[in-house]
Amino acid sequence: MHKTLIVTNDFPPRPGGIQAFLHNMALRLDPDQLVVYASTWKRGREGADATAAFDAEQPFTVVRDRTTMLLPTPAVTRRATELLREHGCESVWFGAAAPLGLMGPALRRAGARRLVATSHGHEAGWAQLPAARRLLRRIGDGTDTITYLGEYTRSRIAAALSPEAARRMVQLPPGVDEKTFHPDSGGDAVRRRLGFADRPVVVCVSRLVPRKGQDTLIRALPAILARVPDTVLLIVGGGPYEKELRGLAARTGVADSVHFTGAVPWSELPAHYGAGDVFAMPCRTRRGGLDVEGLGIVYLEASATGLPVVAGDSGGAPDAVLDGETGWVVRGDSTEESAERIVALLEDAELRRRMGERGRQWVEEKWRWDLLAEKLRDLL
Repeated sequence: MHKTLIVTNDFPPRPGGIQAFLHNMALRLDPDQLVVYASTWKRGREGADATAAFDAEQPFTVVRDRTTMLLPTPAVTRRATELLREHGCESVWFGAAAPLGLMGPALRRAGARRLVATSHGHEAGWAQLPAARRLLRRIGDGTDTITYLGEYTRSRIAAALSPEAARRMVQLPPGVDEKTFHPDSGGDAVRRRLGFADRPVVVCVSRLVPRKGQDTLIRALPAILARVPDTVLLIVGGGPYEKELRGLAARTGVADSVHFTGAVPWSELPAHYGAGDVFAMPCRTRRGGLDVEGLGIVYLEASATGLPVVAGDSGGAPDAVLDGETGWVVRGDSTEESAERIVALLEDAELRRRMGERGRQWVEEKWRWDLLAEKLRDLL
């Protein structure tokens, strides 16, 4: 691998899926061959202290821009080219293709030999807007490759690129730490602590926002309880939609069967997955296709934990499920389909076991971080 400069707005301690993706990849690259140029998490002493403490723990060099939002401005572009030359970097990895990939031509002129831009879910949204499509085309023409999460995002982003840039696209999804997420992750202890050790548990781990579909699960719960009366819905995570979801549970008459954990530390997430018998997140597409699921790494983490999954059909979520093998894909807004699939799994322990084992096998075969990091090394 050439010595590489990662240019990214999304990097811990700022929380989020893209941040975790980039950090996990960076930790699996040669630290002596890596420099990260990132934004500062948030303003103020607290944010600065948290950022400094995080950076000091990393095995590679981290350089922070004072801004909390790294954009391809002239000043940021100058700083990136300075770092490229100062550290002798020959490759650049843009943590998000849009908009940072617009700096590609300037970094190429400064001496970069390889430019890799990683796309996530939001680039698929950009591809639907005329002005943003033109910017995506420039990014594709100015880099060596744009990576994509799955077929959904590839097809939409490729339509905005030149034919040559579209041909150069390469799949690079996030991975799963199969040593952290596994069937013996401590779920029984969580169930006992929460007081439903002997109850069937449907678990959903995600931010609480409308796209994720926790409301669909709550609306489906009366039908589930009619068939499997002791079922509890365990909603793990925090977010702006919590108040609405609690109100919906009360209006639907299922508040006693829904448990909200609030935000959970990352170290405790594997055990919370393991507390479930079934994982369900019937995500939906919103805002005319601008708000979609890029991939849905939570389905793969659940599979690694040995759970069957019920996924919504939004965006690239189906790419994280082998439909009929590791779980099922349902229409995101369909309470009937969600209830039907969840009940089928709750009522059939052998089906749960078979789908959970197949999911664990699939993660080990395709989605391990070490396999994906090797692919990134080749690209760089």
